[in-house]
Order: sequence, then C-alpha cells, then structure tokens
Amino acid sequence: MTWQIRTFLRTVVGRAYPRFIGVWREKSWVIFDVFFPLLQVSAYVYIYRAIGAPPEFAGFAVLGGAMIAYWMNVLWSMASQLYWEKETGNLQLYLIAPTSRMAILLGMALGGLTATTVRAAGVILVGALLFRIPLRVGHGALFLGVFLLTLVALYGLGMLLSSVFLLWGREAWHLSNLFMEPVYLFSGFYFPVRALGFWVALVASVIPITLGLDALRQLLYPQLMERFRFLPVEAELGALAALAVLFLFLAHRGLRFFEELARREGRLTLRGQ
Repeated sequence: MTWQIRTFLRTVVGRAYPRFIGVWREKSWVIFDVFFPLLQVSAYVYIYRAIGAPPEFAGFAVLGGAMIAYWMNVLWSMASQLYWEKETGNLQLYLIAPTSRMAILLGMALGGLTATTVRAAGVILVGALLFRIPLRVGHGALFLGVFLLTLVALYGLGMLLSSVFLLWGREAWHLSNLFMEPVYLFSGFYFPVRALGFWVALVASVIPITLGLDALRQLLYPQLMERFRFLPVEAELGALAALAVLFLFLAHRGLRFFEELARREGRLTLRGQ
C-alpha cells in the first residue's frame, strides 16, 4: 500500500511539474492570457454601464471572465488531453506505466491550475482597477471553500470527459468546440443564471461552474443577489460537494471502462481510427 501511495504521488508531481514550469518559461504568454480575455469582459462592462446597471453587474462580468479560464483549461487541457496524447504517441506509454490513470490526470490538472490561476487573478485584478469594480468578500473562508469545491467538481468533470473523448477519437476536437460557447451562456458567465429561468438554470447546474459562480456572486454582492440568486449558498455548496464526489467516482469508473473498450476495439493508437 505504501508503494502504491508513493507511486501515485510521484506521478502527480511528475505530470504537474512540466505545466508548472512552462508558465514561467515564456512570460509573454501571461500578458496575452490576461489581455485578450479582458477585452471580452470589457465589452460586457461597457454594456452594463451604457444601460445604467448597478456597478455590481460589472463585477458579475469580471468574475465570470476570470472563471472562464478554468472552464477552458478543463475543456482543452483535461477533457481533450488523452486524445492529444494519443495523437503524439504518448498514450501507450501512459497505459503501460505501473501507475494510476487518475494520478496522471490529477497531475495535469494541478499543473494546469497554475497558469489558469495566474490568468484568472490577472483578469480580476486588472478589471477591478481599470473599471473600479467593488469587490467585498464578507465571508472569506466560505468564499474560498466554494471556490475550491467548484474546482474539484469541475476538474472531476474534466477527468470524466477525458475518458469519453478517448473513446470517440477525432470527434474530441468537435466536442470541445461544441461545449465551449454554449456553456458561456447557460452557466451565466456574464450575468446571473437565474435570468434564464429556474428550470434552465437547474439543467445547467450539471456543470459545476454554474453553481459555483452563483454562490461566489452571492458572497460578493449579497444585497443585489437577493433578487437574482438561483439557490441559497448552502444549497449550492451541498450540490457542489455531491457533484464533486459523483464526477470523481464516474471518472474513475469511466477511465477503466473506456480504456478496456478502446483496447478491444483498437482505438488506442492512430491506426485504430
């Protein structure tokens, strides 16, 4: 058991290290990762200001623009990762390595979080200073807990999708594009998701970032969100915990199932497609 735990941890560190180091090797990427997302956020901020919306609505847009970084990281660096590894010929090495596939994906997730957090923090910092957006966290510990739980559930979803994309092969590229823009709308990145209606928001809650954004906005702007909240923070926190456990469990089972299925059908190499 001790050997298995040691191998698991070494695998996580080994896969996280290249992504962590890669962020600081090309520092110009950090500037572009903050500047370009901020352009889209700026458009929504100016729309809210043009119609005379309260300044907190600009905060909705900036927070959503920062959280987009995590969704993009999950979609392209997690869900599609095993497909890209197959394209480059590394997937066979992962499968014969005496370690857990979950450890490999977890290391990729933790390494990717570094660059993603730098981008998200940059968008919030520059956006708050540039547009003078009020950011008041009344419950710091609860805010951090909601944020971390959202990331756990979100990356659990990414691990689950990685096994599905591994099975579907080249369709992974189209699926990544398909899931990108609609989630911006249905998860309410730039507006309170309750505006879509309760039942639409309920369906969209399958994506953890929907509940996470709504809860974070309630903690930042409690008075305004009394009118626009989807569910109470406590209920969303419980739902996020349930989604985190569910997605991690399904990811573990899914990786084993789809790996065995892909082996039988010969989809683990490019020739198999």
